[in-house]
Amino acid sequence: MYTTKFKLNLIIYGALLQIMFPVLSYAQKITKIDLDNADRLEYDKNIGENVKRLIGNVILHHEGTYLYCDSAYLYSETNSVDAFSNVSIKSGTVHIVGDVLYYNGNTKDAELDKNVKMTDEKMELETEHLTYNTKTKIANYLTGGKLKDAENVLTSKIGYYYAETKEVYFKKEVVLVNPEYTMNSDTLKYNTKTEIAYFFGPTYIVSKENTIYCENGWYNTQKDIAQFNENAYFSNKEQKINGDSLYYDRKILFGKAYNNITIVDTTQEITIKGHYAEYYEKEGKTMVTNEALVIHNMDGDSLFLHADTLKAFFDSTGGGKVLYGYNHAKFFKSDIQGLGDSIVYSFTDSVIYMYSNPILWSEENQITADTIHIFLKNNELYRMNLYSSSFIVSKEDSVKFNQIKGKFVIGHFLENELRKINVYQNSETIYYVRDESKGLIGINKAIADDMLIFVDNSKVKTITFLTNPEATLYPEKDLAPAEVKLKGFKWDEFKRPLDKEGVFNW
Repeated sequence: MYTTKFKLNLIIYGALLQIMFPVLSYAQKITKIDLDNADRLEYDKNIGENVKRLIGNVILHHEGTYLYCDSAYLYSETNSVDAFSNVSIKSGTVHIVGDVLYYNGNTKDAELDKNVKMTDEKMELETEHLTYNTKTKIANYLTGGKLKDAENVLTSKIGYYYAETKEVYFKKEVVLVNPEYTMNSDTLKYNTKTEIAYFFGPTYIVSKENTIYCENGWYNTQKDIAQFNENAYFSNKEQKINGDSLYYDRKILFGKAYNNITIVDTTQEITIKGHYAEYYEKEGKTMVTNEALVIHNMDGDSLFLHADTLKAFFDSTGGGKVLYGYNHAKFFKSDIQGLGDSIVYSFTDSVIYMYSNPILWSEENQITADTIHIFLKNNELYRMNLYSSSFIVSKEDSVKFNQIKGKFVIGHFLENELRKINVYQNSETIYYVRDESKGLIGINKAIADDMLIFVDNSKVKTITFLTNPEATLYPEKDLAPAEVKLKGFKWDEFKRPLDKEGVFNW
């Protein structure tokens, strides 16, 4: 039984071989190199029995590929050719010239030496040694080469060209030179038809305007648009932008960044973070959203400002930066904190503008108004202007509050401490008068057109009523809780950011 099964398997196997053999034979069929022309044909037995020496206007062809040269040796047994002087290969759109050619008709491999130049439509490749397979239509060099097209020149130590897809792979010391920039990379793929370069590994793109770095990405050299990934950054004389991914349009000098973005402005010592950014290089404008945060270094201290959207750009004079924070803007600095629906920071004149229900905290003081302007000098608080519905509140205890109210208020700072307050128009105050030995004496309620108030250690030291004053000192028991709060009073201490993380809480 076993023997019968074994014989049956042999019969089936033999039948399969008979069926497959013609197919295999056809697949392995070898065609001979044909001689079309030569001015003189010689046989040289010193070289071999079946070797033809071809001299003058030599033309050979093999499976659609034509070989031209001044002289050659044609080896019938090995189906190969050695060609010399003015060597030329034409295969489809590919044309290769050189000084010496070694061609194997069985493997379809052509090796060219010295002054090798390969052209394919718009592409031109130069090297000293090139291998090209006429069947796979793949060329490669291992000793250095240069590729040129209409706009770019690429050089590398190693290169592979795929004629079917018009793609070139470059490896080691890759340099792409464009009239607008120079690109250096470790590994680069370039499509000569689309003129798109794909890079893998550390890559630098340097122009007179900026420098771009990444470890993965692509660049459309025809349209001047690019995508940069993996440790990507963009830098010019003033800014450096990092992100997980960068997009750049060189023609309009516009860029976008995605995820883990850091923008450093060295001229203003500011850093902007977020997860989405747009950059308009020509106008000097930057927009950042998604956990946007500005960090401004101020002589050892830092100001942290967050908003839903941050915009930074040069002012109308082309000088310093102006920073805009839109929606849910809040900032923290060790000696001053604030919030508003929008905040503008002008680095040119060192002024912070706060709009739409702004609140400012300085030491024990809560400051509110319709609009607040904060003036800095040498990175310290210098002056503040409060416009309309101005209110300054400081806390005595959980239920007692000193209050200053007016239409327009100017606060003066010394060493970041509020020292003097000018109150103009409809001025009102409520403050708790204390004696060092007796404690609380009473509650002073006063109104005047204008007031001048001096402050020491966040406490009111003196009040001078300048115009039409009316002031009364009441015993605490004589005033009901509602009478010790000026109209419009509010205490929003819970909104105050206590550290840099607090600017994200709204």
